[in-house]
Amino acid sequence: MKKSVKLGLIGLSFIACSGSVMAELSANIGYVSQYHFRGIEQTSSGSASAGLDLENQGFYLGTWAADVKDGLEVDVYGGYGFELENGLSLGIGATTYQYTGDFDSAYNEVNLYAGFGMFSLEYSVGKQEDDADLGITETDYTFLALTLEHEGFSATVGSWGDETDGEYFELGYATEVGGFDVGIGVLFSGSDLDDDESMFLSISKTFDL
Repeated sequence: MKKSVKLGLIGLSFIACSGSVMAELSANIGYVSQYHFRGIEQTSSGSASAGLDLENQGFYLGTWAADVKDGLEVDVYGGYGFELENGLSLGIGATTYQYTGDFDSAYNEVNLYAGFGMFSLEYSVGKQEDDADLGITETDYTFLALTLEHEGFSATVGSWGDETDGEYFELGYATEVGGFDVGIGVLFSGSDLDDDESMFLSISKTFDL
């Protein structure tokens, strides 16, 4: 499960208030050599994705879909973000992760964000729905992540809590090449998650509509 805005290197990202009185509609397409979300492997091979985003004066609404081999992951999200005069950014939103096929059951979250300078913080509270056919029981979870970004480089430390446990550390670098955003990421997950190290490449492009 993942809403990927920044090259798949970071999970849910905060969309700050644009200050424009007109709504802005954009589309994005992307491909990642391995799809990971919050330290958990979603695919061990390549995954293509596409999405739509609508922003207006800090409010945002969007959808994003990715190939998870056994069907599609389809995310729908929305919320509001703003920036204070001192440079502190704050945001609140909600996300639902839905799946076709038998990949996983659905997840629903409330997302809180804060950012200042190079640092951003995400705290999410969610619930995984039960699915008897997949042998999945309802699970409550929390997720906390701190990210540092500077001149294309990023570092994220993330931790799951409540009825789900696990930590991970992710390093990444992203830049623009020929009008496309390209990136590389290295993931180190604890034994409660992937218990492995992974390196992946990504490419994406955003279009104003």
